Amino acid sequence: MDVGLTFGTGEGALQRQSWITMITAPPRVVLIVDDEPTLVDVLAQYLADEGFRVVRAVDGPQAVELFREQAPDLVILDLTLPGFPGTEVLRRIRAERDVPVIMLTARDSEVDRVVGLELGADDYVSKPFSPRELVARVKSVLRRNERAEHASDAHHRRIGAILIDPVGHEVRVNGRPVGLTPTQFKLLEILASHVGQTLTRDQLLERVTTDGDVFDRTLDRHIANLRARVEPDAGNPTHIITVFGVGYKMVDPT
Repeated sequence: MDVGLTFGTGEGALQRQSWITMITAPPRVVLIVDDEPTLVDVLAQYLADEGFRVVRAVDGPQAVELFREQAPDLVILDLTLPGFPGTEVLRRIRAERDVPVIMLTARDSEVDRVVGLELGADDYVSKPFSPRELVARVKSVLRRNERAEHASDAHHRRIGAILIDPVGHEVRVNGRPVGLTPTQFKLLEILASHVGQTLTRDQLLERVTTDGDVFDRTLDRHIANLRARVEPDAGNPTHIITVFGVGYKMVDPT
C-alpha cells in the first residue's frame, strides 16, 4: 500500500518495578495535525505501537482547540491545512505553551523549510517519509527537549505557575513568555528568592533602588503592574501576597 509513505540478581524486583512504572506512568501525547486520513492512520498506529497516545486534528481551528484541551507533549504539524495553515497553528500554540513541534509538508523547497524553522519548529520532515523514521524523530526531539529542561532546571526557579530564568532574564507563566520591565523582574526575583518569607517595604526598596525609579510611593504601583503580568487574577493574587502594614511575600500556591 502506497499512501505517500516510505515503509521502509534482583531481576525479579527489577521486573516488578518495570511493570509498576508501565502501569503508573501516563503515556506521552502526540497531536497529529494533517488532513490526509490514510497517512494519519498509518502514523498513528506506529506511534501507538511505541506507547504514545495519539490525538488527531484535520484543520487549523481544530488543531488549536485540541492543543488547548489535550495538552500534548509533541505536535506533528502539516503546513498545508484547511481553515488556516500550519504556520498560523504554530504561531497560536506557541503563544499558549512551548512544546516540541515537527512540521510536515509535501513541499520540499528550502524556503518552506526555513520558514517553518524560523517560526519555531524543532524539526522538519518532507513527504513522502518513512513512518519509522518519523517516530524515531519524535523520540529524538522529546529526548532533546527533556535534556534541555533538565539542564535549565539548574538555574531556573519555579513558584506555582511562574518559571523564572535569572540567567536568560526571562519569565514564563503556564509556559507562556511574559514581558517584564527590569524593575518588575528584579522585584519578582527578590520575592522568589524568599518564598514564604515576608519582606518589608524597606527591604524591597533597599534591593531595587539601584534601578533609580523605585521609591516608597511607587513600590505599590510596581507590585500591582507585576501582578497584572504574572497572576491569573491580579485582583485576587495567589503568588504575590500583601502582608498589611508590613510588606509583601511570595507564596507557592501548589
